[in-house]
Amino acid sequence: MHMDRKYWEKIAPAYHEEIFDVLHNDKKRIIRSAIGKVASPEKTVIDAGCAIGKWLPVLSPAFKKVIAADISEKNLAIAKKKYPHFLNVEYLRADMSGNRVKLPVVDVVVCINAILTDSLKKRNVFFHNLSLCLKKGGHLILVVPSMESWMLTRIIQHRWNIDMKLFAARLTDKEAAKRYHYIQEGNAEIDNVPTKHYLREELELLLYKEGFLMEDCQKIEYSWLTEFVKPPEWLKKPGPWDWMIMAKKK
Repeated sequence: MHMDRKYWEKIAPAYHEEIFDVLHNDKKRIIRSAIGKVASPEKTVIDAGCAIGKWLPVLSPAFKKVIAADISEKNLAIAKKKYPHFLNVEYLRADMSGNRVKLPVVDVVVCINAILTDSLKKRNVFFHNLSLCLKKGGHLILVVPSMESWMLTRIIQHRWNIDMKLFAARLTDKEAAKRYHYIQEGNAEIDNVPTKHYLREELELLLYKEGFLMEDCQKIEYSWLTEFVKPPEWLKKPGPWDWMIMAKKK
């Protein structure tokens, strides 16, 4: 499961190859722009689920202090080694889906594709902790996989028979029932790992329940090469996407 510490410790050395690079693939720099709107040399920010620190070059120059928090010690060690020149970054091993996590209260929280676990219980705790570590009036910038995008991809795949030979294996009744159960909870498989995907309206409800008001919601669009091995040349727009939310704590 994605939020399991052993999973992230194991994957840390190969993070560049294994994990989709949102920073590189956000060609319109929408996330950078959102961060710029709430950044200030007087503010403190937490990068919740910072992994190997790909967003530190964006956050460190824009804020007074950055708390780089991650569940994996190996991820944090890689980030420390890669960015020793960012003197305003503090590294903190923290399980954001744990009930006993202790976090400083900050002005801004950035959380980019970190709430991926298929566990509803862990997701609830993660969202609650995001609220707890943010000052009233502070901002959350959240990026998560889109369930609408996943559904569009599957519809296009079946309608035009794209890469279907790669998915030809028949599921047993038990496996099919398990996947159906996952989908009902918004857990779609990525490389055979059930991964939480979110509906836009679902995000609005989740954030409202934790004391946030959604101020902005945008698509971070990617190439179809991120979804298909051989997308047809005519397949351009709309592309697959993640959701980016900017929300303010009430």
